[in-house]
Amino acid sequence: MNNENPRVDFFFDKARQWQKEFEKLRTIVLSCGLDEALKWGQACYTFENRNIVLMHGFKEYCALLFFKGALLADPEGILIQQTEHVQSARQIRFSTVKEIARLAPILKAYIYEAIEVEKAGLTIKLKKTSDYKIPEEFKQKLDKIPGLKAAFESLTPGRQRGYIFYFSQAKLPKTRVARVEKYVPQILDGRGLGD
Repeated sequence: MNNENPRVDFFFDKARQWQKEFEKLRTIVLSCGLDEALKWGQACYTFENRNIVLMHGFKEYCALLFFKGALLADPEGILIQQTEHVQSARQIRFSTVKEIARLAPILKAYIYEAIEVEKAGLTIKLKKTSDYKIPEEFKQKLDKIPGLKAAFESLTPGRQRGYIFYFSQAKLPKTRVARVEKYVPQILDGRGLGD
């Protein structure tokens, strides 16, 4: 069964570094009966309109990203959590076509398991923004500046977490203060960190 979507060819045509690897992954993923779509500028594969896996490339590797990878058994120990803050998604990383070909049966097994996770309606209980510790430097500003707390709370949970993570990553208090100062106007304007 070939569910290639010509609109997704854009993703494969624009790829410079990982074109052969992406083509091999495309063949494997489509052999599992998934539908192909272009989402977030990436090749995304769905089952009954629900996201299962996405392809993306980085400088040192390309990857298959399983949207609910945290729910997969991972008997091979190959799923990677990109950062400590990623709650649900997991990647399998590659650097050669040969590696992908060798792992093809395992990749199919993981994809089929991911489809079963969707069929079963399994979900991951995600942390709420309130579960994360707000840096003291930002807490002080929330208490001091009229409207900042309301503006922050009106942001989407993802944008709130983005600010919390960004402010928290600074090791030195003076760096955290500088970051908070810089982004207070943006929060008051209702914009996220990258907006």
